[in-house]
This record gives sequence, C-alpha cells and structure tokens, in this order.
Amino acid sequence: MLKIAIIGSGAISRAHIDAYQKFSDRCRIVAVTDIYVDKAESRIAQCGLTEAKAYSDYKQLLGQDIDLVSVCTPPYTHAEIAVEFLKSGKHVLVEKPMASSLEECDAMNRAAEESGKLLSIVAQNRFRTPMMKLKSVLDSGLIGPVVHSQIDSFWWRGHCYYDLWWRGTWEKEGGGCTLNHAVHHIDALLWMMGRPAELQAFMSNTSHDNAEVEDLSIAMLKFAGGGLGQITSSVVHHGEEQQLIFQGKAARISAPWKLVTSSSMDNGFPTPNTALSAEIQAYYDNLPEVAYEGHVGQIHNVLSAIEGGESLLIDGHSGRATLELILGIYKSASTGKKVTFPLAADDPFYTRQGIQDNVPHFYEKGASVENFQDRTITTGSNLRG
Repeated sequence: MLKIAIIGSGAISRAHIDAYQKFSDRCRIVAVTDIYVDKAESRIAQCGLTEAKAYSDYKQLLGQDIDLVSVCTPPYTHAEIAVEFLKSGKHVLVEKPMASSLEECDAMNRAAEESGKLLSIVAQNRFRTPMMKLKSVLDSGLIGPVVHSQIDSFWWRGHCYYDLWWRGTWEKEGGGCTLNHAVHHIDALLWMMGRPAELQAFMSNTSHDNAEVEDLSIAMLKFAGGGLGQITSSVVHHGEEQQLIFQGKAARISAPWKLVTSSSMDNGFPTPNTALSAEIQAYYDNLPEVAYEGHVGQIHNVLSAIEGGESLLIDGHSGRATLELILGIYKSASTGKKVTFPLAADDPFYTRQGIQDNVPHFYEKGASVENFQDRTITTGSNLRG
C-alpha cells in the first residue's frame, strides 16, 4: 500500500485526491499540507481522508515514511519542493507547469536521476481517449506527412481571476495563459509532432489590467520537414473551446474528432476520397477506449510505474521540453525576434531571473486576495466533440 502526500490544498488538489481515491486498494493519502493549515484541514474533512494529517510546512514530511507526493502548489515553488522530496527518497508528481525555468527543470531531473526515484509532470489531457486515438492515427501514417498543425487553447477567465495573490506575476506564476493554460495542448503537440525548429510569436494583455502577464498569445512554428504550425493561447475566448487539428497531405484529422479527405479532380479542385475516409475511420473506431481518463489516468500510470507494472508516460524530460517551447514563445514575443531551438544554458530565458529581466510587464498587479471560495474549477474539454 503506497503512502501519498498532497502538497498544497488549492483547487487542483481535489483532482489529485479524487484520483488517488479511485485506487484505494493500492494507495492511501496520509498527509495534506498548505501554508494555510486550515485549508489543508478543510480539504481533509471535505474528502473524507480519515487517515490523513494536516501540516503547514511540507518540510515536516521529508523524513516521514511516504512513497509519493503530489505537488499542487504555485509554479514558482515546484522545483524546490520536488528536489527536496526526490532527495529524501520520495517519488514525485508535479502539477503543470513543471517549473518556472529550464534551469529549475534541469535541477529536478538531476535529482530524479541521482535518487533513482520517479518524477512525472501532470499532462492529463494525454490520458483522454480522443488524444490517444489521435496520436495513434498520426503514428499510423494514414494521413501522410503533416503539413500544418493548429492548436487552439481557448479559455475564458474573469478579471478577478488574477486577484489571487500568486497569479498574474512573472515571479510567482511564471507567465500567463501560454504557460498555465495552453501547457497541456503544447505538451500534446510535442508528443505528436516533436519540437519545431523555429518560431515567431506575439503576446498581449487585452482584458486583465490587474496582471503583469499575457492573456493572449499566438505563435507560428516551422518544423524541420517544412511543415508549419500555429498555437493560440487565450483566457479571453468565450466558450473555452480547445482543439488540435493536423492537416496531412492525404487527410485532415482533429480532436474533437473530425475527418476530411480530398482527392484531386482533373482541374485540381477537391473531391472527397471516400475510400481513404472509410479506412481511417475504421482504424479510429477500432482503437480502444482509455481505461482511466484525465488525472485518474495519469495517477494510475504513476502508481503502476512505481509498482513496476508499466513505464512512465510523462517524465521530467517531457515536462522540460514543453516548458522550453513555451519559453521560446515568451522569448520571441518579448524580443520581437525569431527563436531557434534548443535554448542553451547561456540563453537569458534559461533562468528564472533572466526571464523576469526580459519579459514585458503589461500591467502591475494591484488587488491581491489570499483565497477564493472553494468551488469546482474547469480543467478543459474532453475533446470528444
């Protein structure tokens, strides 16, 4: 029976706790921490964690008999907490984004390698049936080489969203919608397509004058094979629609699932390729459903990896790759220049301080509240259409 600790009892911690409780025959939550210990106590009571104890300082757990910790704290704390727990012999699951800088990511990965413990970064959208099926269809080669990819990470957040004390600052949140909302879709793009060779990006703050960070960004990508792509990251889009679209030479596919194929008539205009459509659709329909979706799926994978039953799907190197692409977007949008990859250790955008010294402050943060009322949050569409 694996012993679990939850570090940080904010809104996202509920997704972790609910997921662990799905596997009560394999693990039990023994501790919940928060700098506001009453929040930890409230979360314990709310979730019926009868075996858990509340702590105000995660350091009190470093020497305790704990197998796995879920880090659900603000981004600027991820690296320090993860490294300390890895060095103390615990496996670590870290909420997105992995950290605030590539320097911190590298420290986390070194700690994992030196300790021999697992480090996984939350990217729960990979553990959704539409995503798994889309990845399988891409890997099958049925749509041909991808010539254009489109990531629409459309969310909407009210003005007061950035009143929370750590949100809306480059120092503590690490960025805006590109880092903290589009991160899941950027992770999926890298999983499916690999890293682009170069990009050009723009960002703005159109609707939240209580935040330093962006609430809208657009990046244009070029891949080594010549294909192009675009990523729109937003918290100003009403409706919170998210989609991934891949245009191959033979067909167009997406999540939410939509399939379009074209053949050329003798004048060059398109006509449906019904045979290929039928083949791709049959392939898609025969792919299995995911047994556990979202956070439940990722936590199942982490537990299984600890138990030795399967490999870890999302490790610290994967989390680092996602952050590198996001920081490339920030670098290009901040400097007005094209960015090529990889970002080297001497790049100004490699360290947290370098990032803070080079990004724009769209506004200065004004209002600041310690907590919002605890209520259900949205974590993205299920991409089923």
